Amino acid sequence: MGGCFSKPKPVELKIEVVLPEKERGKEELSASGKGSPRAYQGNGTARHFHSEERLPAPHPYPGAQDCVEAAVCHVKDLENGQMREVELGWGKVLLVKDNGEFHALGHKCPHYGAPLVKGVLSRGRVRCPWHGACFNISTGDLEDFPGLDSLHKFQVKIEKEKVYVRASKQALQLQRRTKVMAKCISPSAGHSGSTNVLIVGAGAAGLVCAETLRQEGFSDRIVLCTLDRHLPYDRPKLSKSLDAQPEQLALRPKEFFRAYGIEVLTEAQVVTVDVRNKKVVFKDGFKLEYSKLLLAPGSSPKTLNCKGKEVENVFTIRTPEDANRVVRLARGRNTVVVGAGFLGMEVAAYLTEKAHSVSVVELEETPFRRFLGERVGRALMKMFENNRVKFYMQTEVSELRAQEGKLKEVVLKSSKVVRADVCVVGIGAVPSTGFLRQSGIGLDSRGFIPVNKMMQTNVPGVFAAGDAVTFPLAWRNNRKVNIPHWQMAHAQGYGEGFDDVIIQGDLEELKFVAFYTKGDEVIAVASMNYDPIVSKVAEVLASGRAIRKREVETGDMSWLTGKGS
Repeated sequence: MGGCFSKPKPVELKIEVVLPEKERGKEELSASGKGSPRAYQGNGTARHFHSEERLPAPHPYPGAQDCVEAAVCHVKDLENGQMREVELGWGKVLLVKDNGEFHALGHKCPHYGAPLVKGVLSRGRVRCPWHGACFNISTGDLEDFPGLDSLHKFQVKIEKEKVYVRASKQALQLQRRTKVMAKCISPSAGHSGSTNVLIVGAGAAGLVCAETLRQEGFSDRIVLCTLDRHLPYDRPKLSKSLDAQPEQLALRPKEFFRAYGIEVLTEAQVVTVDVRNKKVVFKDGFKLEYSKLLLAPGSSPKTLNCKGKEVENVFTIRTPEDANRVVRLARGRNTVVVGAGFLGMEVAAYLTEKAHSVSVVELEETPFRRFLGERVGRALMKMFENNRVKFYMQTEVSELRAQEGKLKEVVLKSSKVVRADVCVVGIGAVPSTGFLRQSGIGLDSRGFIPVNKMMQTNVPGVFAAGDAVTFPLAWRNNRKVNIPHWQMAHAQGYGEGFDDVIIQGDLEELKFVAFYTKGDEVIAVASMNYDPIVSKVAEVLASGRAIRKREVETGDMSWLTGKGS
């Protein structure tokens, strides 16, 4: 879990979720054929799929005229285990020395652009300092999420004790590489609307499934369907950048879907899943058959259930349109944010310099209390208060009052009345699985879809992933777990509750690391302005070594480098 707040100086907050090592599939796969545009007719309704012919993928070394080569350092300038950013004319390169061998890679994490030189080099890979994505230094391949792309790997040679790097100018500018994928060789349009793999939901989980299938050589049809009017986009960014336009949030450009024959059906609401006939029915009556089905519908934000809940200018944030409208209406006006979790606090942070006033209403004593503990929450609360955010804690909304149909005041159960022209509600979410209730696909009492370790539901050929599932976690005795987080959507992972927090550093100065413990073991870590300690701890945990509470209580961090007891 993580958020970024930048008032008055850049600060960073993050919790690393460390996943067990996974088997890596083969990347170099070949297939032939091409995808083609499709439009199906269903009960009088034409359905248009976003899919066109494959575009040629750029080669990292298309020709000498596109390459740049230069000596970047002396062989003795770097010790084993060191990394350095070096200039190469058209851009920067991350130079790594490991076991006496030099490697040159893209220098920015393709996920959110973090400088990898500030990350951690360990066990033949570099870990991003922000959100923990890992890249193999020998290949540049992404080996641990979040993120979708790998790094470019550049040519290195040693001549007369100097290290030379040769790279494509285009690759230096792109700073990201998509893994090799198969082409679609399915039948052309005109069939009865059948498909080989249908994915319901086009968030991170749905898109990663489609891409992984192509990476593993799957060359039949893949159809993604989504309620949104947009191609898959980065939903967690909505609350961090309310002004962002859909094209700025896109996880992949439209050309990507054309290139790899992944069809996307937008503004498509599934209302029924017929598992007997392997068919889904959409709200407008359109039907689509499948051979295999992945359910990744995500979740829907909870809304307020109080008097006046129907008044205008009360929002949840789920789409770019929601976010854009909030920031437009909030400029120079009074804004109330209900909920002091990550979404609510990110919205509050973004609006502090735009709204006339920002107030936060929360049932708990401090923001983030459930996620980060009371001490960290109180320190962050003070930072927000110093930037004109007013908090109303340990209370709830009892009424939304309107003037001429539009929000004017928020009445709290504490009897306080807060002026408000705009209200943003961030009080959690529920799985978007209502359409499955009569399908025969199992749901638990909270509406989540239980799956086994292969992500299979109780129905053969039907799988589920992302926010809407509970799955057995082997290293927690196969307990069924759920956590609505982007890393889980990429690769089902889990971090569980804590019973103590050990702080190193200075909370007042917002430069600290917090170790979250359960019993005698460290299970999670959060930091602000303390990079790259989160990544270092993540590497220790990923290596299989348990970190004991007594080790972090002493303040001696030598165990991070393997020198501790």
